[in-house]
Amino acid sequence: MQNLVKNVKASVIDEFVSQIRGEILLPKDPGYDEARKVYNGMIDKHPGIIVKCVDVADVIHAVNFGRENDLLVAVRGGGHNGGGLGVCDDGLVIDLSGIKFVRVDPAEKTVRVGGGNVWGEVDHATHAFGLAVPAGIISTTGVGGLTLGGGVGYLSRKYGLTIDNLLEADMVLADGSFVTVNASQNGDLFWAIRGGGGNFGIVTSFKFQAHPVNNIYGGPTLWPIEKTREIMEWYHKFINNAPDDLNGFIATLIIPGPPFPEALHHKQFCGIVWCYVGDLDKAEEMFKPILAMNPLFAHVGVMPYPSVQTLFDGMFPPGLQWYWKADFFNELGSEIRAMHLEFGSKIPTPLSQMHLYPISGAAGRVAKDETPWAYRDAKYAGVIVGVDHDPENANKISTWCKAYWEALHPYSSGGAYLNFIMNEGQDRIKASYQHHYVRLTKIKKKYDPNNFFRVNQNILPDASS
Repeated sequence: MQNLVKNVKASVIDEFVSQIRGEILLPKDPGYDEARKVYNGMIDKHPGIIVKCVDVADVIHAVNFGRENDLLVAVRGGGHNGGGLGVCDDGLVIDLSGIKFVRVDPAEKTVRVGGGNVWGEVDHATHAFGLAVPAGIISTTGVGGLTLGGGVGYLSRKYGLTIDNLLEADMVLADGSFVTVNASQNGDLFWAIRGGGGNFGIVTSFKFQAHPVNNIYGGPTLWPIEKTREIMEWYHKFINNAPDDLNGFIATLIIPGPPFPEALHHKQFCGIVWCYVGDLDKAEEMFKPILAMNPLFAHVGVMPYPSVQTLFDGMFPPGLQWYWKADFFNELGSEIRAMHLEFGSKIPTPLSQMHLYPISGAAGRVAKDETPWAYRDAKYAGVIVGVDHDPENANKISTWCKAYWEALHPYSSGGAYLNFIMNEGQDRIKASYQHHYVRLTKIKKKYDPNNFFRVNQNILPDASS
């Protein structure tokens, strides 16, 4: 094989190829350009070599190859990361998309999932047994990235974050060794991966606690953007006093087109997308105070849980331009509401949005030190996304996104949900982990002392000794 990897002999690459059951792609190979793409079309990186692993042995060989040849290594699961941290320039991409399996144990209500699965595949498998694992709001999101960063979504108020439902993981470490982590094995590492991102190794298998979820009652409600302050003030009181069975994230947005009615297209709204997992006989009663707020549009009703998870898949296909900014918030005071009205009234493109996800309910009752996810006392994980099809609009969407964030940031809790940010440097990472950062650096030093896994929201190994 021709040598196109910097500082690596062709004979070394040939030997590596002979060890791999999956596919290896170099820059001149057919399929390379497709394989290097990630969800965010704004990311355009050219790795020296891509390894599409199909089993744990492939991952071990890939890690050893990267370490022995001093290559920059990125790990790709679903490829959804906003900052494009599943790919790198010149180095090695370890692609897990071929490691896919979902095995449901209906008696234990658990599910084992491969490191390359996406959430839609998990939802499909668990739904057949009337079960679900708390995850996000887009079914094409990778299981690995979302889980290791925390996992906020429709079921957070009822069953906690995704990390609160992680029971076990199989991992390949930086030295090429394989370990299983859970509450009784490698407990420090098990603590670290529940929010510490991909800093500590490559997870090839997850075991989750699943919960009884079959049909839900929910969907979107929309109000004219001019009502943002009123609706946000009501929402803050309502959602934080609502039973755990009810979740709803609030947004400023534009309706881009179908499946919404044509009369709504290209207009600005304050919206809430609801998901109620309680007794369906009580759903209409639960939604009375919501509908009493007289939404201009309300499309709520009974649907299978996988359907609410896929509501927005069609609007956000892979390859769009994305720019992300995020913060945690404790309240929605008058100044904050005014900012949301101002910037929600000048959204630059039809797919750009702001979301606030509630961290109340079960997610907020987990002890602060139980996981590295430090903001259990925050009320909302906020995210602003500039999104568009056209690369010509990259500056337009990022400028709006940054201005919106800069206006809101002084009223924030100081850190951000790390799955919701770009590559923003060490200060943001430290602020987001708070006092957990020091503990994480010590675990990082133990399991990855040379910072082999560094294409991520990077936790530096402890340098105190």
